[in-house]
Amino acid sequence: MKTTALYVRVSTDRQAQAQTIQQQVERLQTYLTSEGQTLTEDHIFRDDGYSGASLNRPGLDQLRDRISRGCFERVLITSPDRLSRRFVHQMLIIEEFERASCQIQFLDRPMSQDPHDELLLQIRGAVAEYERVLIAERMRRGRQLRLRAGKLLPWTIPPYGYRSAPDCPRDPAAVRIEPREGVLVQELFARYLEPKGTLLGLAKYLLALQVPSPRGNPRWSAASLRGVLTNPAYTGKLCVGRRRSRPPRTRRSATHGIGKPARGADFTPRDEWSLVGFIPALVTEDIFDQVQQKLASNMKQAARNSKSHPYLLRALVSCGACQSACISRTTNGGRSYYACRCLAQPLYSGHDKRCPSRYIPAHQLDTIVWHDLVEIIAEPEAIVNALRRAHHGHWLPQQMQARREALRKAQATLRQQIERLTEAYLAGIVQLPEYQRRRHELDTRDAGLEQQSKELGAHVDRQKEISDMAASIEHFCQRIQTGLTNASFAQKRDSCGIAGGSSPGDQRSS
Repeated sequence: MKTTALYVRVSTDRQAQAQTIQQQVERLQTYLTSEGQTLTEDHIFRDDGYSGASLNRPGLDQLRDRISRGCFERVLITSPDRLSRRFVHQMLIIEEFERASCQIQFLDRPMSQDPHDELLLQIRGAVAEYERVLIAERMRRGRQLRLRAGKLLPWTIPPYGYRSAPDCPRDPAAVRIEPREGVLVQELFARYLEPKGTLLGLAKYLLALQVPSPRGNPRWSAASLRGVLTNPAYTGKLCVGRRRSRPPRTRRSATHGIGKPARGADFTPRDEWSLVGFIPALVTEDIFDQVQQKLASNMKQAARNSKSHPYLLRALVSCGACQSACISRTTNGGRSYYACRCLAQPLYSGHDKRCPSRYIPAHQLDTIVWHDLVEIIAEPEAIVNALRRAHHGHWLPQQMQARREALRKAQATLRQQIERLTEAYLAGIVQLPEYQRRRHELDTRDAGLEQQSKELGAHVDRQKEISDMAASIEHFCQRIQTGLTNASFAQKRDSCGIAGGSSPGDQRSS
């Protein structure tokens, strides 16, 4: 009697709670009982709430490990789409089990070595993959319709001060106010409207009360507080379309590369928001509008936007000790400094203690950086070499041509092998299972060569881009060299902003 294992899967937690996975188990056990077999619990492999589009499933991984050790001779599954929703994954697992001398048997359609059955299995695998895409699209459209009808919340995690019902977490009608947090939100709006109310003052107040942030941190950041004060949900209105994602445009600081964080977001105008529902309100429309006006006014009057003192490296300096941004300060005696924000305002930097770094004399640092920049522009070849090193070196043209020719010959040889294998199969020399195995190996090798060819093409395009950039850099350096000695402060500021990877209008950290 063959040693048999059972594999069952459902895609969502709701299906698991509805006992549909237990129905699969009962059906498979009934089939085994009709064969006179009994099964132990450790022979049943389950994946509750895992998508069939991925092979990253704990139950399936355990089953594959046991089969690779020769523990089972047969795996019983209700239908192929329970194994995987992707045809390629189905073929991969079936071939892996066959190499381990383990047979897969589906109750809905028993497999055999007949070519018609294998063709039918492939067709069903393709249909299952198409059905998965169709289901995903239908669910997306259904969510949009429910969202517009006011029957679905636009968020999965409720804003601070609200709670969703555990049994229906996306139902707007089930949203309730959390009493303690709700009172705190109302107090934040009221305190910010006081004459000396600021985001930093609110952060200090919450730290003194030992109130954790919405993510459980001991300190509230200015961004978290601004997110609370600008959320229209506290007026009882559910709005979508408030932000639009975009790739990162600027460097966060001198110690972080572009792309960290991996994306940014732009706030859309208020007239582009879409009202999709209502929940209990915590503040009135009038108070919310007053807070928005004060936020906008405070942003314009912030010290970082003050231009009363010129700083060449405004918003371009970061602390090497704690990685915080540096702000610009001028004393009453007229001395200008770059100071670590954690030294001046540790609460804003999210630190418990002040940074031990010292103030940096602004005039000395500006002079050093400008002198180095002038020297680099006078020798543009250093910029070109740094650009090439940043792109992991460069190949010589003859090396690229040789590599491209070798890849072309290898791909041509593989295509000839595929043609000869197909001719052997059509002539009856090679059986279908052997043809499929060899064809899979050849297709895998061909895909690898195609990937190498694409990477080589990307290298060629990159080298052309570097060459074009090098030529433009040299031309740019030659063009501006004559004006460096007599450059105005604004021109120096723009040059330093471009060299630092920050836009001239980025005044975030100063």
